[in-house]
Amino acid sequence: MAEAPGVFQRRIVIGAGLCVAAFALVGIRLVDVTLMQAALRGGSVDHAVVARADLTDRNGELLARDLPVQDLYARPHVFWDKLQAAHDLAAATGADERRLRAGFENAKHPYVLVARQLTPDAQAKVMHLGLPGLEFEPSAKRYYPDGRAAAQILGVTDPDNKGISGLELGLQDRLQAQGDEGAVATSIDMRVQYILAHETEAAREMFTAHAAGGVVMDVNTGEIIAMVSLPDFDPNGRRLTGGDSTRNIMAQDVYELGSVFKIFTFALGLQDHTFNLDEMFKIGSGYKIGKSTIHEAAEDHMPDMLAGRDVLARSSNIGSLQIALRSGGVRQKQFLAELGLLKPVHGELPETARPLYPANWGTIETATIGFGHGISVSPLSYVTAAAEVVNGGRRITPTFLKQDGDRRGEQVINPQTSLQMRDLLRYVVTDGTGKKADVVGYDVGGKTGSAQVPGPNGHYLAHALRTSFCAVFPVHNPRYVLFVLLDQPHGTKATGGLALAGYTAAPLAGKVISRIAPLLGVPNEPPPIRLAGSNS
Repeated sequence: MAEAPGVFQRRIVIGAGLCVAAFALVGIRLVDVTLMQAALRGGSVDHAVVARADLTDRNGELLARDLPVQDLYARPHVFWDKLQAAHDLAAATGADERRLRAGFENAKHPYVLVARQLTPDAQAKVMHLGLPGLEFEPSAKRYYPDGRAAAQILGVTDPDNKGISGLELGLQDRLQAQGDEGAVATSIDMRVQYILAHETEAAREMFTAHAAGGVVMDVNTGEIIAMVSLPDFDPNGRRLTGGDSTRNIMAQDVYELGSVFKIFTFALGLQDHTFNLDEMFKIGSGYKIGKSTIHEAAEDHMPDMLAGRDVLARSSNIGSLQIALRSGGVRQKQFLAELGLLKPVHGELPETARPLYPANWGTIETATIGFGHGISVSPLSYVTAAAEVVNGGRRITPTFLKQDGDRRGEQVINPQTSLQMRDLLRYVVTDGTGKKADVVGYDVGGKTGSAQVPGPNGHYLAHALRTSFCAVFPVHNPRYVLFVLLDQPHGTKATGGLALAGYTAAPLAGKVISRIAPLLGVPNEPPPIRLAGSNS
């Protein structure tokens, strides 16, 4: 007969049973936390946020960084007063109170998301409430120390820390691959960015323009040193206020740019030797093509005859279209395509725009494109092509990443044509419509553009202009192209009521160059001595 277990043995069995039960409860809780709760919160088992590398400017200034935050979930069934809990949590986190009330009252799952990406301050407010049934989950929030200063370039991330615009989207794979190991250096120089933004905003306010923007590009590397689009927005706020806009008009909008486009008409004519700069062109009172007669802009008062160089310097439409017609539509289209103006710009910035140009490229289209109407391109596309004209005639690719060394590629136009164009653009500033862009010692060349603004039904808006200026400096040893644009500026008392580019965009370019050239190491030199009668 077996001996009955003693007291000591019974205690061992009971203790072992309790241990098994305890481990079982722990196991069940782990399964609940890792699987069930994650599923109830949104169906994802792995909610870990992937770290993103920092973004910096070319000099190492921090532009974007991950900050540790918490996502907050609640178990409303343990609240004594669900409506009061919703009210208090909304006040502490900024969440929508109506959403919380509806979620707490009608929750299909035990867990309800209260708010995402809570900062330490918000977490402290939540903890101070003393509510039961709250759980925090580690997360990350992207922070932009410079706020609005480069908002449209950098873009933003979503609550899962994935890029949804700007370089955050364009460099998504690279930023996540590097994680917290080092930083990605952009081509942006925040010193230049601040100056361009400040002067552009000041001009926008002075001339009450609808929008404004600017781009600074290194003509030998294609690096975008600065890019501004106004109105802008605060990327840290994650919401728009007032007249804010996330749209980058320099990259994702296209415009008929008007007379700045004449740079390409003249480059083509000089490249193909269809005219020379001393040749005289008849301007008269209009130029007839078929049943259409093209006139100069109403504000322009041209002489009967103009030399080739003065056609550009004084920005004559009639003279420019005659040069364009000598090349013809087929050759004009081919040349613009070679400069990359007939396709979208592809690079790290996902925001891009497809150019608009005529399907039927006939005589009238060739003429109007010759003076910058009838074709619409993005400012970024225009700047790239303009840089190719002045950098010795070699192809470049725009980039928002810091580069080392010369990145010019194949020859697009002859070096001699590029040299002639640089001389010609300097002449526009010294003797033409670009005088207000001149900065003593920095040898600025450039071209004004005062384009009509397309309206509904294919007609142009009355008394509305889109003004711009394309500058290259120093023009005889080019390093940078600056392009600025003002959308529908208005004249002031100081400009005599005129809103033309020579009075609005050109002085803006001059102010920017005078401030950024010293920072960029551009030497300030006296103007070159020219012999009497020299045209060079």
